[in-house]
Amino acid sequence: MQNLIVALIVAGCTVYAAWALMPSALRRALALRIQHWPWPQFVGRHVRRAAQAPTGCGCDGCDAKPAQQAGEPGTKTIQIHRRTKSHP
Repeated sequence: MQNLIVALIVAGCTVYAAWALMPSALRRALALRIQHWPWPQFVGRHVRRAAQAPTGCGCDGCDAKPAQQAGEPGTKTIQIHRRTKSHP
């Protein structure tokens, strides 16, 4: 009986860790497929929320349109400077 309880706990932790570490695009695609399964209410709510999540990571760089040019209103310009080797 103890082995069964431990196995269920380990299986649950494995599923939770895989879900939490999964890339958001893959998590959303999986949630879209399994959202209509007969889940308990607390699991179904979490899966439906994941299925409706916006794509991307939510940072400012992911939703930038490729047609935007630097200097247009609403765009951000990032400058990258190379490191120079300093010889003492």
